[in-house]
Amino acid sequence: MTESNRPQDDSKTVVTPWEVVAEEGKLINYDHIIEQFGCQKLTRDHITDLEKCLGENTHPLLRRLLCFAHRDFDKIIELIKEKKKFYMYTGRGPSSESMHIGHAVPFLLCKYFQDVFKCPIVIQITDDEKFIFKENLTLEDSIKYGMLNIRDIIAFGFDPKLTYIFSNYKSSSIFEKNTLKISKLISLNEAFKVFGFGMNSSIGMAQFPAKEIAPAYSSSFPFLEKNTPVLIPAAVDQDPYFRLARHKANILGELKPTSLYVSLLPDLRGPNRKMSASDENSSIFLSDTPEEIERKIRKHAFSGGQATLAEQREKGACLDSDVSYQYLKYFMEDEDRLHEIGRKYSKGEMSTADIKTICVEEVQRFVRSFQESRKRVSDDQVAEFMDLSKK
Repeated sequence: MTESNRPQDDSKTVVTPWEVVAEEGKLINYDHIIEQFGCQKLTRDHITDLEKCLGENTHPLLRRLLCFAHRDFDKIIELIKEKKKFYMYTGRGPSSESMHIGHAVPFLLCKYFQDVFKCPIVIQITDDEKFIFKENLTLEDSIKYGMLNIRDIIAFGFDPKLTYIFSNYKSSSIFEKNTLKISKLISLNEAFKVFGFGMNSSIGMAQFPAKEIAPAYSSSFPFLEKNTPVLIPAAVDQDPYFRLARHKANILGELKPTSLYVSLLPDLRGPNRKMSASDENSSIFLSDTPEEIERKIRKHAFSGGQATLAEQREKGACLDSDVSYQYLKYFMEDEDRLHEIGRKYSKGEMSTADIKTICVEEVQRFVRSFQESRKRVSDDQVAEFMDLSKK
């Protein structure tokens, strides 16, 4: 594989909570994101320390460094070593009836941490945010999508005794006290700079960040002890909220939240942007049939292979820009097989069609397993996960 075959990733990547995009033909530049946001790079040393605590290998998302950046993750490792408590916080902005496989990634990581460390988690459904920020979305649809997405989240297998899922529209009053305190500390000038708001942004947009920041402080929840440390596994586009949460923590008498950022699953049609629910052909939904998954991957998945089979055999593929191979990094469990596939494909011993066939099988397997779990989610289970009094 020659350097000339590799797409350049030295360009700047635009990252906001609503958009992540690099220039056409280039990769999302994660080093640039780390520099731009001022977070730290997750290293092999972090993974080694974590594995020493566990006495076993970590989750593939960690082991393969798909979790690429953090803020103070070292402190969580220290808490684990000392067997001290922490809670987790993550969320979902419902913009479609079904989540797509990119949305699944942070939840897979959270589920792993909950299984291993028995830590509680709060999951915020920002149905209010989606209504405010998406021009053609009605409030009724946003609330409906939120309830459907809650069923998706439950299907990942969280422990109901350790998990509180809440809709902002229905339940954000529980941390209204903190929301008001945070709102008072954030100037419009600061909100404009951090979130990229402009003169045409609505008042609702400027008001929302305080609601996403509030759950990053344990005092927002009656079932958590004050100053319980928090770990926030999330997609990196959410960092502006938690950067601001850290900045305001001392003033509020709260602990600075720790965040752990996962690389964004790329759009089917290219590695320069994240998967989006707004385009059916750029996303694979957790509700897709096996036939739909195969059609989308075979027709739309961007290839890092060469233009002809002869060239592919001579030069090999660029793994970094090949969407099907990137999906295997997220969803293939067998480490040795993944490594061997990468070796053969990059050396021209496998074709794009070969890789797409393997990708179809792996994504179908993941989605099939998820769908079987989701069928078992009952109304009673939804009520249990959303019941604050049981936590």
